[in-house]
Amino acid sequence: MVPRQSHSGAGDRSGPDGVLLLDKPAGITSTRALARAKRLLGSLKGGHTGTLDPFATGLLPLVFGEATKFSRFLIDSRKAYQAVLRLGEETPTGDTESEVSQRRPVEVDSKKIDEVLRTFLGVQIQIPPMHSAVHVAGRRLYDYARAGEEVERPTRQVEIESLERNAIDGADLSISVACSKGTYIRTLAQDIGLKLGCGAHLVGLRRTAVGGFVLGQAVTFETLDAEGPARARERLLPPEALVGALSRLDATADEADHFGHGRVFVREGGESGAEVAIFAPGGRFLGVARRAEAGRIVALRLMSPADTKAPVFA
Repeated sequence: MVPRQSHSGAGDRSGPDGVLLLDKPAGITSTRALARAKRLLGSLKGGHTGTLDPFATGLLPLVFGEATKFSRFLIDSRKAYQAVLRLGEETPTGDTESEVSQRRPVEVDSKKIDEVLRTFLGVQIQIPPMHSAVHVAGRRLYDYARAGEEVERPTRQVEIESLERNAIDGADLSISVACSKGTYIRTLAQDIGLKLGCGAHLVGLRRTAVGGFVLGQAVTFETLDAEGPARARERLLPPEALVGALSRLDATADEADHFGHGRVFVREGGESGAEVAIFAPGGRFLGVARRAEAGRIVALRLMSPADTKAPVFA
């Protein structure tokens, strides 16, 4: 029988294991939001799965303990946003973090806006903004920007899966965006403004989905503070929630033992190179593996044993 592990992390010096879906407020960085959540949960080990700019709000999945091993599955996933663009005004940062540097008349209608938005659908090349955390020559771009320097920035390929106009209120254009990882909505807003001929910058940004998670599942700091640490830990999703998009492989006891010790086992079927989530008899999540040639299952990331003083499998 396989010992079960609670994602609450009781008795673990590093704190709980799991995923907290936070509705990040405006005005704080993702790093500060993580630090506040770590204090509330009593966690020493935590991370986020893709930052939100300080002025932005919405879904920020935070990972703790063993869940940090699998954060890349959300970092690499698609994102969705609700954004508000102020047409006719441009700022150096592309958002409200800097003063308006240029104003232009706005002479567009809904038909023109819809035509322009359609041109951004699909795969395209995007240049990260100077005010971003991208590293160039060992320094973050925002460090260059704060020093008044502008450097050549590496381009990146992104994909806009959907882009729709929600409403127009005066000079404010509300849109919905679904996109690949690494997409800068600030840059998208600026590019939309350029194509419209009037310029634009973001005045509102709210992330509504990350991978299979949606904003309706998230909790605010106000609720977490009111409920207290015990209830906050109960809200954690287990680490395997991060790998829900992977195929599931239910291992036998012998296969689980091999996998738990980092050894290869053979299971025919499936596509070579595909990643799979491995579960032991009884349903305990063991980690992620890759299917190799000849049916070989090769361990990539392993969950730690629930109790290091006891055998992993029995």
